[in-house]
Amino acid sequence: MTQLTTNQVLNQLKSELERALEDASQSAATVQLDQNAVGRLSRMDAMQQQNMALANQRSISTRLAKTHKALVALEAGDYGFCEECGEEINSGRLELYPETDLCLSCQSNKE
Repeated sequence: MTQLTTNQVLNQLKSELERALEDASQSAATVQLDQNAVGRLSRMDAMQQQNMALANQRSISTRLAKTHKALVALEAGDYGFCEECGEEINSGRLELYPETDLCLSCQSNKE
């Protein structure tokens, strides 16, 4: 990826994640049950959906923070290098996960 293309990709990802986070925030709102509604969800189902939405919200927030961090690294000329070992991150990995800050080897060790 060229720097301009990488910048565009990261900014597009940032915009998409910001929209997704906004949507997830609405889904993760406090459960309100309308006892008079026909076909209402049980409290357990509603709470389970809320918990799934909260987990999704956390995941999106993490990716968004990594995307911001990648944009800063790009500006500084440090984009594409592993934070753990300092080696260059494989271009295929960066194409799939442009916000990644670890090479595959270090990511595997972390997990």
